Amino acid sequence: MSDEKLREALEQIANVARTAIESEDADGDATDDGDGLDGSGPALTCVPKSLPKRLLEAAARTAVEKNPVNAPSLALLAQAAPDLDLSPQSIAVLTSKYWGPAQRRLTVSFLDSPPADLRRRIVGHMNAWNRTAEISFVETRGVGQVRIARGNTGYWSYLGTDVLHIAAGRPTMNLQGFTMSTPESEYKRVVRHETGHTLGCPHEHMRRAIVARIDPEKAYRWFWDTYRWDRAKVDAQVLTPLDERSIMGTAADQTSIMCYQLPGSITRDGRPILGGPDINATDYAFVGRIYPKVGHAPKNRVAEALDGDGETSDEFLEEAAAFDE
Repeated sequence: MSDEKLREALEQIANVARTAIESEDADGDATDDGDGLDGSGPALTCVPKSLPKRLLEAAARTAVEKNPVNAPSLALLAQAAPDLDLSPQSIAVLTSKYWGPAQRRLTVSFLDSPPADLRRRIVGHMNAWNRTAEISFVETRGVGQVRIARGNTGYWSYLGTDVLHIAAGRPTMNLQGFTMSTPESEYKRVVRHETGHTLGCPHEHMRRAIVARIDPEKAYRWFWDTYRWDRAKVDAQVLTPLDERSIMGTAADQTSIMCYQLPGSITRDGRPILGGPDINATDYAFVGRIYPKVGHAPKNRVAEALDGDGETSDEFLEEAAAFDE
């Protein structure tokens, strides 16, 4: 990678951090559940939750303690782009939130005492991710690390290890209105998507290749008319691309379970961004790389699934597709 390209990439990372910080409410509170859909318009898969500014640095420290790979390379940032903002808060925003190799079992509790069959069904869909990943969710009678509510605040989850900074009596995930009568397709689309966030996965529609397809002015109008999102929120949630080398990911995939479904009316080519109705082969390949199965493959087996450009090998996708039913 040339110095010029590296500098451009680092500047893009800094822009992501700056946008995320500026979009936060200075008086934000991690116990506030109000940042959700207002009930109008078509439902997005979720409106992600972010910690308030006052918790960002502590949450970044936790993420690095749980998994040192989460830390951004400060030496590389300082050497390649010395003028970039490297404040503690910017560094905190750039920190990934994946659970570490020792955290393979996350406990789950429910805040509104749903019936046992509903609890089992939700946890079962959460564990769909462990077909290729060595990480599981287990219900507990106590206070879970993952706490699920079904209040009238839409669909959302905090990202990865950030859940450890939410007060014990508050939800870390919300599945508005889910019951045993909710269609199976919604369990696959919503519960599995929110669980992806709990595993540390960001939104796929914020990958550079997908963001490039969106017309900003059309997006501002559509999100305002549909959800009353202002320009800053659209910038933070839709139009600010993730840096490809900071997310340990596969190639951008608009059919990923982590991708929004967006209409052709806001894209430059008039074609919709499809979004994913369920975990697909690329998703399975990715979580298998982040949380590799213990004793099921050579230590570097999943790492070898990705080539030097972050592309997923055809061979591994074919294997992962066997899980994609």
